[in-house]
Amino acid sequence: MATFHLERVLPYAAADLWDMVSDVQKYPEFIPWITALRAYNMTAPADGVKVFDADVSVGYKMFSERFSTRVTSRADDLSLHMGLLRGPLKRLNGQWKFSDVAGGTRVDFNMDMDFRNPLLNAVLKANLNIAVSKLMSVFEARAKQLYGKA
Repeated sequence: MATFHLERVLPYAAADLWDMVSDVQKYPEFIPWITALRAYNMTAPADGVKVFDADVSVGYKMFSERFSTRVTSRADDLSLHMGLLRGPLKRLNGQWKFSDVAGGTRVDFNMDMDFRNPLLNAVLKANLNIAVSKLMSVFEARAKQLYGKA
């Protein structure tokens, strides 16, 4: 099992960061290893709650995979959760949470995942910290692009 938690304080409004992360359909525009993404089955089961499925294609060097997730975006607590529907993973749970703090927003990101393939799982465990840190850097750059310098 590969589990990772990352916490950062960014100098942007929590609602803006939540909007950015919740706009999953735009991920291929700024996350280099997401080669395609299709969102479908969109529902709004409650006020401020959006649920949809997403097929995600990722590629990095010789690695290429496709998986599907169910995404739940909640405006009431500024969170986004993604869980595995199908793909080469045995488990995938991810959560973003945004909280107002002095100087901006505390961003909490949690990821828990395992590949079915033991070799891929070993590579994942060895590189998850680097990959998640890179992902956070990509989102920070996107926030700067959308909302300006801190």
